[in-house]
Amino acid sequence: MAIEFNHTIIWARDSKASATFLAEMLGLPAPRHWGPFEIVTTDNNANLDFMDRQGEIPSRHFAFLVGEPEFDAIFDRIEQRGLEYWADPAQAKQGEINRHDGGRGLYFEDPDGHLLEIITRPYGSSGLGP
Repeated sequence: MAIEFNHTIIWARDSKASATFLAEMLGLPAPRHWGPFEIVTTDNNANLDFMDRQGEIPSRHFAFLVGEPEFDAIFDRIEQRGLEYWADPAQAKQGEINRHDGGRGLYFEDPDGHLLEIITRPYGSSGLGP
């Protein structure tokens, strides 16, 4: 059997709200409930399992490779919701989109402060350095 990424657990103050946010922003099917999880499944069948947690939630980074039309749709949703976005993970280039590897990319936060990234080209795909 090939090795494939299957799932990760994402801590949230409100797992249903956070999972719904991600699914809506990325244009994915609504989350499904299983055990203590609200699960968002990507088009390559990787699961993001949101689980409620009390107290501090350390910020994590999640990157999603999307097509150009999907990028446009997600960017429209970001703007419609008035969300801040950045061209870089340090969040220094606010309101900008990066153009790495001839594609487009940006970062935005979910309700728990996790840093979500959308890119239209995998890093390094142009054969050039950063």
